[in-house]
Amino acid sequence: MKLREIPKDELELMSYDDIAALVLQETGKKMKLADIFKKICDALQLPDSAYENELMTFFEQMSTNKKFVMLENGYWDLQSRHNLHMVVEDMDEDEEIIEDENNDVIEEDMSDGDSEDDMFYDKDDEADDTEEDELADLMIVDDNDEANLE
Repeated sequence: MKLREIPKDELELMSYDDIAALVLQETGKKMKLADIFKKICDALQLPDSAYENELMTFFEQMSTNKKFVMLENGYWDLQSRHNLHMVVEDMDEDEEIIEDENNDVIEEDMSDGDSEDDMFYDKDDEADDTEEDELADLMIVDDNDEANLE
């Protein structure tokens, strides 16, 4: 069923993500989030203020709904159109790329450069050792000895 064939009162009973699925099915291609939501607002005849106020809510719905997949460059599509597989490349920095069958990048994860050996390294221990070394050269002086040092 096409979006424009659904009566407005029925559309009003549907959630944004259900209407988004209809929009993506109808267009047959990936779309930017803002464009999807603009089509939803137009179909529901919502004012421009609703578009601005509800866009983040719509993003949250799309992000948590497993029917949708976020592709690179802010594009979204129906997950059913994408057969996901993971490609891991060994580079200077760890990089994990998840692509669909069309080689669209869905998610890219760059590590912060820490090696696996550093995962269990306790930086607090080093700070304690440094502090003790710095204090090793200090002397305890009491007020009576202070006059003798000058």
